[in-house]
Amino acid sequence: MIIIRSAIFNLVFYVNLIVLMIVGLPSVFMGRHAVFFMARTWARSSLWWLKIICGTKAEFRGVENIPKGGYIIAPKHQSIWETFALCLHFPDFSFILKRELTWIPVFGWYLKAAEQIAINRSSGSSALAEATQRAREILAQGRQIFIFPEGTRRPVGAPPLYKFGVAQIYSQTNVPCVPVALNSGLFWPRRSFIRRPGIILVEFLPPIPAGLERAAFFSQLQERMEAATDKLIEESLQRNPELKQYVESRIG
Repeated sequence: MIIIRSAIFNLVFYVNLIVLMIVGLPSVFMGRHAVFFMARTWARSSLWWLKIICGTKAEFRGVENIPKGGYIIAPKHQSIWETFALCLHFPDFSFILKRELTWIPVFGWYLKAAEQIAINRSSGSSALAEATQRAREILAQGRQIFIFPEGTRRPVGAPPLYKFGVAQIYSQTNVPCVPVALNSGLFWPRRSFIRRPGIILVEFLPPIPAGLERAAFFSQLQERMEAATDKLIEESLQRNPELKQYVESRIG
């Protein structure tokens, strides 16, 4: 049954995206806030379909910890899920993403219109310098910057693999950072079409204040995010013994 529901949801998910991109195409010429409206419409409708078809819900905790103005958002990255679901809680954001995404027909137009930060990852240190400069400009406007500290999706239970780039941008922009713990990979695993029923848990942790020494920030970010993520994973596994058996078989 999970396989059938997952297949149906995946079809609906991408059809929904395509339809919204076509219907919302005029927003590309109306500024980033119009594009954000379409992005949130996609997020809300996707979460609704996920709940209706797969029985997968979401619980957002610590929303009161989200500050106002410009700051860095540093989420744990386990799934595609957080790339659309988290945007519901931030008013004027920009993702740091690989420039190849902007080459995708239509979808890339939306990214450009929303003024996202597209970088050439293959250019090494110059890519980080470019991202830092663009981040300064966006944060100065009171906007928010999404940075996935591990750079790419990591499976549940995998050792953390944080990149130092987030610490570099933090140290150069002098803004707080909001760590975001989550366990989306339990229910929407990377590189899998399976969507498992349950409740995806997300926790917005208290911001790390601006001004810490770079290494101290990097250490604190990793320690706090990993500890909170482990607790969320364990909570969901205790709720669902079948899910626990599945995860243990994958990790083992």
